[in-house]
Amino acid sequence: MKPITYYIFLVLLVSLVSCKQTKVERTNKNNLEHPRLLLTASGVKEIKNNLGTIPLFDNTLSEIKKEVDTEIKKGIDVPIPKDLSGGYTHTTHKKNFITLQKAGVLYQILNDVNYAEYVKQMLLSYAKIYPTLPVHPKERSYARGKIFWQCLNDANWLVYVSQAYDCVYNYLSVEERKIIENDLLIPVANYISIENPQFFNRIHNHSTWGTVAVGMLALVLDNDELLQRALYGIPSDNLSEDMRDNDGGYIKKDRQDVGFLANLEEPFSPDGYYTEGPYYQRYAMYPFLVFAQALQNNKPDLKIFNHKNSVLLNGVTALINLSNKNGEFFTLNDAQKGMSIKSNAVVTAVDIAYKSGNKNPALLSIAQQQNKVTLDDAGLAVALDLTKNIQKPFVKKSVEYTDGNDGKQGAVGVLRLKDLELVFKYTSHGLSHGHYDKLSYSFFNNGDEVAQDYGMARYVNIEQKGGGNYLKENKTWSKQTIAHNTITQNQQSHFNGKYKIASEKHSDRYLFDVNNPNIKIASAKDNNAYNKTSLHRTLALIHEETLNSTFLLDIFKISSNKTHSYDLPLHYLGQLIQTNFDYQKHQNPKVFGTQNGYQHLYEEANYQTKNENISTTWLHKNKLYTYTTLANEKDSLFLTRIGANDPDYNLRSEPSFIHRKKGNNILFTGVLEPHGSYNTSTELATNAYSHIKEIKTIVNTQYYTAVEITFNNKVSKMFVIANNNNDSKIEHELDIQNKKITWTGTYTYIEIH
Repeated sequence: MKPITYYIFLVLLVSLVSCKQTKVERTNKNNLEHPRLLLTASGVKEIKNNLGTIPLFDNTLSEIKKEVDTEIKKGIDVPIPKDLSGGYTHTTHKKNFITLQKAGVLYQILNDVNYAEYVKQMLLSYAKIYPTLPVHPKERSYARGKIFWQCLNDANWLVYVSQAYDCVYNYLSVEERKIIENDLLIPVANYISIENPQFFNRIHNHSTWGTVAVGMLALVLDNDELLQRALYGIPSDNLSEDMRDNDGGYIKKDRQDVGFLANLEEPFSPDGYYTEGPYYQRYAMYPFLVFAQALQNNKPDLKIFNHKNSVLLNGVTALINLSNKNGEFFTLNDAQKGMSIKSNAVVTAVDIAYKSGNKNPALLSIAQQQNKVTLDDAGLAVALDLTKNIQKPFVKKSVEYTDGNDGKQGAVGVLRLKDLELVFKYTSHGLSHGHYDKLSYSFFNNGDEVAQDYGMARYVNIEQKGGGNYLKENKTWSKQTIAHNTITQNQQSHFNGKYKIASEKHSDRYLFDVNNPNIKIASAKDNNAYNKTSLHRTLALIHEETLNSTFLLDIFKISSNKTHSYDLPLHYLGQLIQTNFDYQKHQNPKVFGTQNGYQHLYEEANYQTKNENISTTWLHKNKLYTYTTLANEKDSLFLTRIGANDPDYNLRSEPSFIHRKKGNNILFTGVLEPHGSYNTSTELATNAYSHIKEIKTIVNTQYYTAVEITFNNKVSKMFVIANNNNDSKIEHELDIQNKKITWTGTYTYIEIH
């Protein structure tokens, strides 16, 4: 036994022996074994038998014990609710339910009744005030809670508190249980469900939390009526069929369309992609997985982990793959940058997926990165197997995840080559958290975001910024098309920014091919974002062996029945170093537009082009990048920056490069190339200039697009794609510059000189 592990073991042993009181068991009126949710009675025994020999579990236990002991010393605080997110009462109640769950677990593992007494007194304090609590005074939510400003947080509270109650159930007297259940737990469950069907009867992460809250309590109490409500929802005869609420979820009369099982069925594709995007998938995976594990422990006949071809287990793998090299989730739809696989929700998801799946050893390596486990049966399984050194690396490869419950509503493609990662979005809208950004992308180099997706305009739980909730700029900027790296027509957002229309449409996968070790390619089409306009975008990561350099090729083809103005932004991160064009910088930046997100951009400089290659070089985290694009006569270029019409500085002040073309058949062609670095210690730049000498469009017809790239080493390559036939077995023949080119499949990349 290692010294530090032995020390932890001794500390725990002393704690066990020196407790003034031991675990107290009382009569169980239902003759049920507790705990019985995630931590089970048999699991408790196994944990105790292994304490001191499972370093990751022991360390986690030690840290949580310190955390909970600190909170217990502060005393019990159950304030009357009044604040939005980030305020004192909100933060206190959130801290309470997290601490309660942990204290309950510590009681079971350490046999220390101080933890059970803390849980009991806290729950009795809540039971004393809850019957008199009015609806929360803040009126921002479509479904106001009582403990919190929205029912969502009340549901969070009940999910965690149900686990705490399960752990101390046998410690409580029959009278204490009666008070806690009748004055607190069951009323909370009824309030977030029966009294708020607009919250509960939905397809949305909100209702997932709601149904799981009711379901977890149902399993603790062995209450079949509550369990049926959780699994299948409640009838809503007073609501119209298929009514869509203001927050973007569904409210339906048919119980088959709501409840936990419907939320498990509808938002997930068969691949495990969650339509709201990885940020909210991370948030929803906690209730999905904890309830699934609790159901598996208590209702094994449901075979919940087999549901929809093991979609929950697939979802955990998908979630990890939808993070960058550093483990941070890609910001698809509403998302806060920096959220990662180290979040507590993902720790829970990984542990449960490992235990209840096929014990994939690659998940053990993720648990190592997380450096903690859950203090329950699943966490024990992970910690035990890590002591056997059977873990394998979780290798993130290029992958495509379909969207829609049937996998037929577009997809998201992740291309990975060398140190580069590209995320290409051709999905459905993504419910209320979706953005108007068909065929958009973001680009990473060695884990650093270079061409960004802005994410959401929100400072979560920072009270000074709108009560920690979504800011108005989330709708006026973050969701708008111009805020993303994709096409805007006539300065209008996709679907005119109308949620009802956007939620009925999706983009279509055209090609996803990652079989070539030097080329990873994704191509998709959208015929819905604008009326009578077809969009077709092809993105390819290409490793050019003659240069030992890897770059992104972007071909965006647009066809319409009328002449329109098209803007293609590149939202890059970093400091502008150089351009090869003489832009005119304005003395006083002017607002770029009046609506659809344009009102939040400053136009800092502009340039009217000729038929020429345009290049822009910038420095980001000591790495140099150049974007080269082919411009035509009378195109316009704009150097812009976020921040206009933002009196409260809610938006980050970040730059973008916008290329504007006019016409009815338009082709945007660009190359984004990482090519150099800057050493701040030696003050030397290496490979400071792009390897791209010139890009040219050779062919652009309904059937084919061919682009020639000439490098500084005098090598010229041509990329050709068939625009209307994606059959990988079809042979193509094309005459280009008096040369006959033949190939099999949708595309080819060949040397031409």
